[in-house]
Amino acid sequence: MLVDQIDPQPGERILDVGCGTGSLAILLKSREPRCEVVGLDPDAEALVIARSKVIRLGLEIGFAQGFAREARDVCGTGFDKVVSSLLFHQVLPVEKRAGIKAMAAAARAAGEIHIADYAEQPDWFMRRLFGIVQRVDGYENTQANADGALTHLLEETFDGVMRAAVVRTPTGAITLFRARVRAGAS
Repeated sequence: MLVDQIDPQPGERILDVGCGTGSLAILLKSREPRCEVVGLDPDAEALVIARSKVIRLGLEIGFAQGFAREARDVCGTGFDKVVSSLLFHQVLPVEKRAGIKAMAAAARAAGEIHIADYAEQPDWFMRRLFGIVQRVDGYENTQANADGALTHLLEETFDGVMRAAVVRTPTGAITLFRARVRAGAS
């Protein structure tokens, strides 16, 4: 669903923030081989795995080591789309804010932001299931998302923030967000 929403196009530059082992970056590049994809992640071991997957598949994807808050500094600017999947529920609130701001700074003016992550849970059952994630990833990191912090940060930073979908999973609901970078945000 997220790849369909991102809809990579020929010639686009796409930055995958918190790329981990490269799964989303690979899906994007496989969908549109003529786009440029760069993955950013702080975990050196995950990047080794990502690079080996890319080599095995014969794809060209760049990877850089760094935190979300370093997106612009490590990867540069002018990306048409800046994306992230299941990153922001794992980081402290101060890192959520810094990461969202850095995503905006890495994008071109009026570029697109696409995020899939746990946000507000739509009902008591999803909230209860999200407790599994909280026990694994820590309440300090995850509670802000459950309280709506991710949605509020996106609305503070971007224009046209919309929830493109809310997907019910065995560990709670994951929201797919889509937004545009504000003019002058870079």
